Amino acid sequence: MNGFCVECGVSTEHTVNGLCMTCFLKDRMLVSLPDHVDLFVCTSCGQFLWRGEYQSMAPEKAISLSAKFALNIIKEAKLVSSTSTIVPRDNYNYAVTVNCKLAIADFEADASASTIVRVKNTVCKICSRRTGNYYEAILQIRTSEKTLSQEMQDEVLEKVERFVDDAATTNPNAFITKMEIVPGGVDVYLSMIALGRELTKELGDIYCAETDESSKLVGQTRDGQDMYRVSYLVRLPEFHLGDVVRYGKKYYLLTRVSNSGGKIKSLNNFADMTVKRPNMPELKVYAKSTELETADVISQSSGEIQVMDPTNYSVKDILVPRDAVIGDTVKVVRIDGILYYVPQ
Repeated sequence: MNGFCVECGVSTEHTVNGLCMTCFLKDRMLVSLPDHVDLFVCTSCGQFLWRGEYQSMAPEKAISLSAKFALNIIKEAKLVSSTSTIVPRDNYNYAVTVNCKLAIADFEADASASTIVRVKNTVCKICSRRTGNYYEAILQIRTSEKTLSQEMQDEVLEKVERFVDDAATTNPNAFITKMEIVPGGVDVYLSMIALGRELTKELGDIYCAETDESSKLVGQTRDGQDMYRVSYLVRLPEFHLGDVVRYGKKYYLLTRVSNSGGKIKSLNNFADMTVKRPNMPELKVYAKSTELETADVISQSSGEIQVMDPTNYSVKDILVPRDAVIGDTVKVVRIDGILYYVPQ
């Protein structure tokens, strides 16, 4: 059923607010933009503030989105599509025109609006925290020995850095504020308490390390919540993979360490044995992997080789696993004056 336009009286199938489309569109502003729109960019990381969050995007996209987000459309219309043209005025001001295709009832109409997008420098919260040495947790890496060896320090810190890098791919709030070498180990300052907690568990499981935590009240948030800094202790055991250890009254090669315990190999018959985590502190280091001697192989047969004693150059017969692949040299350890083969 046709109606008619209350303005011009023309008969029409569709009306908007009682008007035909011609009368409705006459002198009507369908879309509008404010005189200017401010777009904030972090001068440190280059991310743009978009809908309350800093995000990585191309400057042209950020400028276009800022203008489109500020667009006002009359209530009778729905936006079908839009394009933007950007004309730089200088490095911080851009003239932007947003061209729109609108749906009004069963009609389509074109409209456009212009504004100036002003790019303003700021520093995002994360970068502000980074530059301000912000931290919520301290990971205290220590050792059961007097000092943490450079080799062990490098190994553990590499794992810490890799863990934090992986966490940062999904949470930009995750970062290392600083690292400090202290007597007996290293302190790693972390941006998040959760990061410290997860790292402590990770290192504790990898090395069968002793762990502990303590917290300190440092203030209150704006809404009155208590703020804490948490210190996480990871005390690395004396033993490490590849060390020769004493367990009970026998000697073994430490071949595996995990969150459930470890695995050791007998130097007498090369049988493997599992040690549960509660019993791991009973492992006593007899020789570090770096302290093992190297002996030249003279001859070999199934289950036995002859080597030259690296101390007095005498020939010694030592047992080896029957399936061992023997090269020109082997690692050995001296226990009570007797050489034992150390599998590698």
